[in-house]
Amino acid sequence: MHSRTLALALLSVAALAQGGSARAASDYPAHPVKIIVSLPPGSGADTTARFLSKHLAERFKQPFVVENRPGGNSFIAAQAVATAPPDGYTLFVASNSPMTTNAAVFKNLPYDAVKDFAPVAPIARFPMALVVPANSPYRSVADLVAAARAAPGQLNFASGTATYQVVLELFHEQNGIKATHVPYKGTSAALADVAGGVVQYSVADVSAALPLIRGGKLRPLAVTSTRRIKDLPDVPTMQESGNKGFEAYAWTAAFFPAKVDPAIVARVSDAVQALVRSQEGKAFMEQLGGEPFVGGPDTLAAFQRDELASMRRIAKLANIQQE
Repeated sequence: MHSRTLALALLSVAALAQGGSARAASDYPAHPVKIIVSLPPGSGADTTARFLSKHLAERFKQPFVVENRPGGNSFIAAQAVATAPPDGYTLFVASNSPMTTNAAVFKNLPYDAVKDFAPVAPIARFPMALVVPANSPYRSVADLVAAARAAPGQLNFASGTATYQVVLELFHEQNGIKATHVPYKGTSAALADVAGGVVQYSVADVSAALPLIRGGKLRPLAVTSTRRIKDLPDVPTMQESGNKGFEAYAWTAAFFPAKVDPAIVARVSDAVQALVRSQEGKAFMEQLGGEPFVGGPDTLAAFQRDELASMRRIAKLANIQQE
């Protein structure tokens, strides 16, 4: 075959492939789509997924059905998505844990948090609060840092998840302090022991800590967002408290399995972004104690890459590793 003929043939094949992809995307979805969540019903990620599913169903005229796959450090849900057919009918509403934290702290991860997934769009982010018991002598971040520096390794801190542990180790690194980690199997248990004075401090989503703060059991020293939040207007940010550049959030975002048709990714991403930008979306996220996290696939991919690099650095520095 002459080179000109071969080139024309290859162009024809490419055009046919693109045409088929466009038709598949325009027909999508032709049947119900599964949304997998790694946390149980009632969790923030679950509530977000159900809000998203309602609006995607209205937009695409097909059911988007939430399926909870909790447990196993989010391995179960992440593997279910990673090994699903790349046809656009399995969507992952994920949080930090399966998409960045696990890759930073687990030695043997049964999936690749980057290569096995196609970023769709971020959805929401939730600031955290650094908290101490209500009767603690520490009334500011400066007080806590001074006490930790005066007695290296003597203060105890609680974490309900590996994400919170990494965030606190970042705080320790930035302030040149050392403290003893006390792990818990969940945020509620960790905060309960901080409130009871069993451990000296912790960090958690504001929404999780707020009931104990309002109940007079916990004292918030700072929030991890870049600006003060509506629910705690008198509580300074970590940056206001002397921690330059400190910013940390829990977050939710949508991912497909890797190799889903980019045209399908784009269609769903556009729908998610439209909801996140809407007044209804903003009001919903504020009700959960969060804020809209706006962006498309490239924004989410870059964010995931940067957070993963930061978490790996801190995990290595603090020797955080799980099997």
